[in-house]
Amino acid sequence: MDNSKSKEIQIELSENVAQGTYANLAVISHSMSEFILDFIRVVPGMPKAQVKSRVILTPDNAQRLLFALQDNLKKFEEQQKSGRTANFEDFVPPVGGMQGEA
Repeated sequence: MDNSKSKEIQIELSENVAQGTYANLAVISHSMSEFILDFIRVVPGMPKAQVKSRVILTPDNAQRLLFALQDNLKKFEEQQKSGRTANFEDFVPPVGGMQGEA
């Protein structure tokens, strides 16, 4: 068995999850063994804000998420400087065969 090859992970994205959930606030907390990310939607004029999604990560995976976000923000900033804008017609979601980090 060749351990040097990366194993491919098939990622399934249901239609419901693919629609996404809008959040305009994130609250991050942690313990010794996990990071908790709460994604919240705040509506102006409303006294309460709902947590729309909670993601719990190990510290290692939280660090991988940080690096992946930094890399994507850098690429986004480079696109903005060059005047290019996002073209969602060419967007290919990260499914089978593509590597991702998080």
